[in-house]
Amino acid sequence: MVNAGDMNGSGNLMDFLDEPFPDVGTYEDFHTIDWLREKSRDTDRHRKITSKSKESIWEFIKSLLDAWSGWVVMLLIGLLAGTLAGVIDLAVDWMTDLKEGVCLSAFWYSHEQCCWTSNETTFDDRDKCPQWQKWSELLVSQSEGASAYILNYFLYIMWALCFAFLAVSLVRVFAPYACGSGIPEIKTILSGFIIRGYLGKWTLLIKTVTLVLVVSSGLSLGKEGPLVHVACCCGNFFSSLFSKYSKNEGKRREVLSAAAAAGVSVAFGAPIGGVLFSLEEVSYYFPLKTLWRSFFAALVAAFTLRSINPFGNSRLVLFYVEYHTPWYMAELFPFILLGVFGGLWGTLFIRCNIAWCRRRKTTRLGKYPVLEVIVITAITAIIAYPNPYTRRSTSELISELFNDCGALESSQLCDYINDPNMTRPVDDIPDRPAGPGVYSAMWQLALALVFKIVITIFTFGMKIPSGLFIPSMAVGAIAGRMVGIGVEQLAYHHHDWIIFRNWCRPGADCVTPGLYAMVGAAACLGGVTRMTVSLVVIMFELTGGLEYIVPLMAAAVTSKWVADAFGKEGIYEAHIHLNGYPFLDVKDEFTHRTLATDVMRPRRGEAPLSVLTQDSMTVEDVETLIKETDYNGFPVVVSKDSERLIGFAQRRELILAIKNARQRQDGVVSNSIVYFTEDPPELPPNSPHPLKLRRILNLSPFTVTDHTPMETVVDIFRKLGLRQCLVTRSGRLLGIITKKDVLRHMAQMANQDPESIMFN
Repeated sequence: MVNAGDMNGSGNLMDFLDEPFPDVGTYEDFHTIDWLREKSRDTDRHRKITSKSKESIWEFIKSLLDAWSGWVVMLLIGLLAGTLAGVIDLAVDWMTDLKEGVCLSAFWYSHEQCCWTSNETTFDDRDKCPQWQKWSELLVSQSEGASAYILNYFLYIMWALCFAFLAVSLVRVFAPYACGSGIPEIKTILSGFIIRGYLGKWTLLIKTVTLVLVVSSGLSLGKEGPLVHVACCCGNFFSSLFSKYSKNEGKRREVLSAAAAAGVSVAFGAPIGGVLFSLEEVSYYFPLKTLWRSFFAALVAAFTLRSINPFGNSRLVLFYVEYHTPWYMAELFPFILLGVFGGLWGTLFIRCNIAWCRRRKTTRLGKYPVLEVIVITAITAIIAYPNPYTRRSTSELISELFNDCGALESSQLCDYINDPNMTRPVDDIPDRPAGPGVYSAMWQLALALVFKIVITIFTFGMKIPSGLFIPSMAVGAIAGRMVGIGVEQLAYHHHDWIIFRNWCRPGADCVTPGLYAMVGAAACLGGVTRMTVSLVVIMFELTGGLEYIVPLMAAAVTSKWVADAFGKEGIYEAHIHLNGYPFLDVKDEFTHRTLATDVMRPRRGEAPLSVLTQDSMTVEDVETLIKETDYNGFPVVVSKDSERLIGFAQRRELILAIKNARQRQDGVVSNSIVYFTEDPPELPPNSPHPLKLRRILNLSPFTVTDHTPMETVVDIFRKLGLRQCLVTRSGRLLGIITKKDVLRHMAQMANQDPESIMFN
C-alpha cells in the first residue's frame, strides 16, 4: 500500500489546488450567488491585506488604496450617472420640440433655448420668436389654417413613429436587455441572481440612446426608472475595474445598491430620496457602509447634474415649485380622497398591465415587438396631438399642473376672472372665480386623464426602455389639479359653509390647486409602486416644501392601504413574478405550518440524492455524475452507507478543478481517485496519482434538521441569502432544499402555479 510519506515527492502535484485557479468562485448565468461564501471570501481577502500591510511601506500603501477604492468607485459612478442624466435631459428637450418645429439660428436649440437667445422676444409672447418656426411655416409658409394644422399633425406623427421605430430596432438588434424599466431585474440581481449582460456596456450605451428616443416620441412613459438601470450599468462597469468588486459578487451588489441611489438622485434631483429608495424599494442587503457610500454617490451625481443645469432654471428638476399658502386641516379630507384614488388606480393599473403582459408572453403578440411599438406609438400620437395637455412632454405637463397661478402666468389653468380693484402683492393673489379658460382646461384634463390611464397600461412592458414614475405622477397630478380647482371654486362661492368659515375668508388666498396636483401625483405613484417613506422624501425634495410633508404622508399611506387591500404586490414585484425570477421578497409573510421534510428533495418515490464520497470515487465517476445531472452542487459524505455529511462541492468548481488538473498535472487520469480529506487515502501500488479537491469543498454548509418549521427555513433563506440548505438528522444527510424549492413551495401554498419559477 502507498502511504502519504511515499507520496511526498508528488505533493506539489496533488496540492496544486492550494493556489487559486482561473474562474474559481464565479457563477454561471441565471444562477444565484452564495452570500455567506462571498462574505467569507471577502473577510479572508481583507485579513490577508491587513496582515501584509505590516510587512512593508508598499504593502501599506496598497492596503490604503484598497480601503479607498470603494469611495473612488462611488465618485466615478456619481460623475458618469450625473453626466448621462444631463445629456439625456438636454437631448429629450431638443428632440421633443423637433416634432413641432426647428430653430433656424441653430437647429440644435430647443424651442425655449431658441427664444432665449432671440432679441425680438417679448415677455407676453415668450414662446413665439422669428427664429423658431413650426414645420408648416418652414415648408408651406403658413402658421394658421387647416392645411398648416394637418401638415403639423402629420409630421408630429411621423417624427414620433421614426423615433419609436429607431429605438425598438436598436434594442432588438444590439441590446435586448435594454428594454423595460429595469427595476424588477435590478431588484432580482441585488437579491443575488446572476443575469450576465444585463448591466453590460452595450446595454448602457443602447439604453441611454433609446431612452432619449422613446421619451421624445411622446409615448406614455418616463425616463426615471430606466435611469436607475443606467446608473447600475455605470456601477457594474466601474466595479469591474477593481478586483475587490469584480471578483466578489456580494461586494459588487453593494456598489449596485449605491448606484441605484445615484440613479434616483439624478432622475428626480432628490439625493436623500434616492438613498431611501435604494434602501426601501431596491436593495436586498444594505449594510451601514453602503448607506454612507450611497449618500456620497447620490451627492456627486446630483452635484454633476446641477453643474450641467439641463433645465436652465438652476434646479435639478423640471417641476420645481414654491407655494405661498399654508394648508389647512379641513383639506386633509380631499388629500385622503386623492390617496384612495391613487390606491385604486395602482390596483387597476397593476392588474390590467400584468394581464396584458401575460397575454404578450403567451400569444403570438409577443412575436411582433416592433409592430406593437409602432401601433401603440401611432395611436398615442394621433390621439395626443389635438389635446394641448397630451401633446406636450409629460414632464412639462406635470410642471404646469404643479404650478401655482401667479400674476404673470399665461396658462389656460390660470384664466381666472380678476377683480379690477385688487391691490395685493404678486405672491398673494386671492381665490377668484374660474374663467372660460379654466373650464375648457378642465374638459381637456378630464380627456387627458382617461387617455393616460388607458394608454399607460399598454405602453409599460413593451420592448423599449419605459419608466413608470412620470406617467403615474401625471395621472395623479391631473386628478389632483381637477380636485384642487373644484375645492378652490367651492371655497370661493360657499365661503360661509361651516368647513370653510374658520379658515377661508372672502378675498383670502385659501386653496392652492397645484398642491393638490402634487399630492395626487404622490398618491398614484405610491399606489403603483407601494413606496411610502422614500416617496414622501422624493416629493418634498422635488418641491422644496417641508411644510407639505403631512398632506403627502397622508396621501401616500392611504394609497398604500387601499392598494394593499386588493393585493400586496407592487408593480415591480408583479413583474418579477410574471418573469419567474427567483426573488424571495422580505415583505412577504409565510405563515403555513409545514416542515423542512415536506419540502426537501428527494421526496418519497424519487431517486436517491446524488452525492460524492470523500475518498472512494474516481475522476471518471465524478465526471459521469456531473454529465448525467444538472444540479448546482453535490453534498460530500463519508460513504454511501453511512451518509455522514462532510461538506458541499459546487458543480462549476468541480468541472474547473478537474479540467485544470488534467491540464497541469500529468498523473491525473480517468481512474485517479478524487479525495476531499486532508490526507490521501491508502492506495494499492502503481495506482495513478489521486486528485485532492479539498480546497473547493465547503466544510460548513448550512444545515437544518428535518423537523425545522418552513417558516424558519424561509427566514434563513431570506436573511442569509442561501442558495441551498442541507437537511440532516443526527449528522446523517437526508436531503436538500434549494431556493427554487422554497419559491415553489411558497407558490404552492399561495395556490399559484409552482412551475412559474422558471430559473435555477
